[in-house]
Amino acid sequence: MSDEHRETGTGWPQPAVPVPAGEPDPRPDADELSPLVPDAPTPDVPVESDDDGATVNLAEVASVSGEVPAGSGASPVGSGAAGRRVSSATVMIAALLALLGFTLVVQLKTTSTDPTLAATRQEDLVRIFSDLDSREKRLQQDIEALEDSQRQLRSGEQGRQAALEEATKRADELGILAGTLPARGPGLAVRFEPGGKPIRADRVLDAVQELRGAGAEAMQISGGDRASARIIASTYFLDGPGDVLVVDGRALTGPFTITVIGDPETMRTALNIPGGVAASVRGDGGNVSVEDREVAEVSALHAPLKLEHARPVS
Repeated sequence: MSDEHRETGTGWPQPAVPVPAGEPDPRPDADELSPLVPDAPTPDVPVESDDDGATVNLAEVASVSGEVPAGSGASPVGSGAAGRRVSSATVMIAALLALLGFTLVVQLKTTSTDPTLAATRQEDLVRIFSDLDSREKRLQQDIEALEDSQRQLRSGEQGRQAALEEATKRADELGILAGTLPARGPGLAVRFEPGGKPIRADRVLDAVQELRGAGAEAMQISGGDRASARIIASTYFLDGPGDVLVVDGRALTGPFTITVIGDPETMRTALNIPGGVAASVRGDGGNVSVEDREVAEVSALHAPLKLEHARPVS
């Protein structure tokens, strides 16, 4: 028999060697050499009896509960590994849930504080679009007028006459804007009638801003006592006692009428858009009526500023 057979224990058994009397046999038992020998039967587990006289088999209890009776010397197989696997899976799931919750919170916070036009009301979007469209048309007209003036100014002798006419036109326009010259032209008459509450100064100011945004060129406001005040860039409005409105220091009583020169259709649209001036006044219990004027006259004048330091240069 080879050494390999002898080491693995798969060869033929060695011949029996006599052992001297009185000495223990050095060879191991057959149970220790062969792995094919069946396990030895489990020794009987003692049966204990309780106070009522009932007997309890400790082996059956151990098989049901997974616990090993004290003193048996055995331990549950795989309980530590299973506990570790369950603990790792629980930690991983908890971490994923925490990450998902944090992502949702960040997304909701970003959406709720979004400063873009997606959070704007529909009526505000309509008003913004209308104002932008009107400004685009006016700017396009201004560009065409300036290009025409440039062509005329570059044409020799005719250019000098065109320059003089252009300067006169500019002076008139600046006088109308400054309120030192009267003006007339197509426009509107906007009447504010109070209801349960007086017409507030901020409502009138909103109307003036809407009309300016729609292309108003000249405006004046009149009270019920026919007193009038020119509206220019520096005009201010204050609430007075009762239904009194203070315009540049002049007290006007209601109802109030704004006479404005400009494109009637564009200005009427600006006043009647959803959530605009007319809707705000009606919400306070008042009313706003708009009347077209083929020829609107703005005759109230604003006193020119007295210059203290500036001098004209010839």
